[in-house]
Amino acid sequence: MTSGNGGEDGGAIRVLIVDDDFMVAQVHRRLVERVPGFTVVGEARTGAEALRSAAELRPDLLLLDVYLPDLSGIEVLRRLRRGGGPDVDALIITAARDVATVRQALHGGAVHYIIKPFDAETLRSRLDGYREMRRVLDDGAPRQADVDRLFGGGAPGAPAATAPQVGGHMPKGLTPESAGLVERELRRAGEASASECAELTGLSRVSARRYLEFFVQEGKAEVRLRYGTAGRPERRYRLTDRN
Repeated sequence: MTSGNGGEDGGAIRVLIVDDDFMVAQVHRRLVERVPGFTVVGEARTGAEALRSAAELRPDLLLLDVYLPDLSGIEVLRRLRRGGGPDVDALIITAARDVATVRQALHGGAVHYIIKPFDAETLRSRLDGYREMRRVLDDGAPRQADVDRLFGGGAPGAPAATAPQVGGHMPKGLTPESAGLVERELRRAGEASASECAELTGLSRVSARRYLEFFVQEGKAEVRLRYGTAGRPERRYRLTDRN
C-alpha cells in the first residue's frame, strides 16, 4: 500500500488505467474522474506499456485488467512487486473469475478485485475505500481498529463496523465499503444532513441519503428535523448511542 499525498495534481490520487480495449479504458477514465480526490494520469494497452508508464508517471494506483495481449495483469503485478520497481497499488478490474487468478491477485497484493461487468457505484465505493486506507496510513501509528479495517477484519465474533447489513445482505445499490465510509464520517461529524454527508464522503447527495436512511431503518441512526424560515424541515442524522 503506497502512502503520502498522491504527489502532484493538488494531492489527488494519481491513477493509471491498464486495459487493452480503448472504449473500456475511456469508460473507466470517466468513472474515476467523477470521484473526488482522484485523477487519471495515463492509459496503457499492454503489460509492457503498463510497466513503462508506471515507472515514468509514478501513479499511486493502477486499474489493472488481467487479460492483456502480452503479459497478464497478474504478471504485471508480480513485476511491479519486485525490488526496485515503482511503489504503486493495483486494483484489479477484469472478467477473470477463476479461483487461481483471484488467489494470485491476493498474493500479489492487489488492494481489491472487481469482476466485469460492474456498475459505477461499485467502482466508486472501492475507490472511496482505497482513499480511506491511504488516509489511515498517512495519519501514522494506526490503532488496532484501523488495522482491522485495512485488512478487512475485526474482533472475533464481532460484526464489522464497516458492513452494516439487513437480513444478511445489503439493499440493492448499497455497498459495505460506502456504508462504512458514511458511518465513519457521520460519527466524526456528530450530526449531519444528507448534503453535508455527501460533501464529507464524496458520494452524491442521493447516495448519501440512502445510506443514512438505511442506518435509520436498522436503528443505527436517528433523525432530527430542523425547521427553517421557509420550505421543508431539514433532516439531520446522528448515530444512536449504542453505536
